[in-house]
Amino acid sequence: MTKFFHSFLLTVLLASAGFCTPAVPSAQEGHEDELVANLAGGRVIVDVARDSIIFAALDQPVERNSIPPRVMDLDTRHIGVLLGASEWKYPSDPKPVRMDRDFQRAGSRDPHYERAPGEAEPDLEILGEAFLEKLRPLVAQLHHKLDFPPDEPLFQVVIIGYAPNNYGPEVWVVEYRIEQEQIATREEYWQTRVLRPRYTQLYPPEKHAPRTVLEIRYPADAKGPTLPQLIEGNDPEIDHLGTRDPRFTKVLESMRRGQTQKVAAVESIDFMRAVLPLVNEGAHFILGTMEEGGGFRWVVPPDEPVEKAEKQDKNRPPDAPTLMKRPNP
Repeated sequence: MTKFFHSFLLTVLLASAGFCTPAVPSAQEGHEDELVANLAGGRVIVDVARDSIIFAALDQPVERNSIPPRVMDLDTRHIGVLLGASEWKYPSDPKPVRMDRDFQRAGSRDPHYERAPGEAEPDLEILGEAFLEKLRPLVAQLHHKLDFPPDEPLFQVVIIGYAPNNYGPEVWVVEYRIEQEQIATREEYWQTRVLRPRYTQLYPPEKHAPRTVLEIRYPADAKGPTLPQLIEGNDPEIDHLGTRDPRFTKVLESMRRGQTQKVAAVESIDFMRAVLPLVNEGAHFILGTMEEGGGFRWVVPPDEPVEKAEKQDKNRPPDAPTLMKRPNP
């Protein structure tokens, strides 16, 4: 994975019309028509408490020029945390292309649309398609051979929020992978395209499965234990928090029993504020909460404002399909 990140952050030449076999410059040549992708590496931690969702994004750079995970407002009920190639930049243009800016959500699907087996719910596909359309022209300009594992996402979005119609909290990961094909052998010229997104629901879990803290990483094989692993392993530093505050003992016990949904939000928030500096080794993190019907608020805000979707679907009926899979009867 490390080898990929070093090779991917090298600049790549843009193909111009009628110029099918350009020479590929090195990173040191500094051509003005080169494109650079800056990767957001880090961890997203989600704790679904009794009356709120607590979420955190921890910055863990994968390269010297890495950017932090960014949070954006997707709609009135969901936020997205962006990881991977969420920022693209031309050296000749000081303003980067950011996946969290100028985000336009597509309109509603036809109400008679029938979902094929294995596909995501229509609302989730609408969000996924919007990111796909923004990412597609950027990826098409990559013409180097990338040392990139085929099953690793180039870009991913962690969607956190509440489904309508009282279906409750939900957490999804939407991943975007790429594939390459060599179309000119003399100049090592490759065609790159982004594949359709892959959707994975992380919360709610399957019926009778434990409900505990979630952690999503980018890259997925980042070193070190996750917060759930530290909690389950009775990490001494984390356990020490319980001796300082009896409320934290209650939080930890609920997490280990898989019953985080029974803990009051204020106790879970205070616990997260105390535990995140321990697991993040002093690096920057952001912390926020979401309440059903009340939007989200910051506990530890980011250094820059959150971007909002430009177009909301105001005509969405209250019984429209949800991002969340329907619960088993």
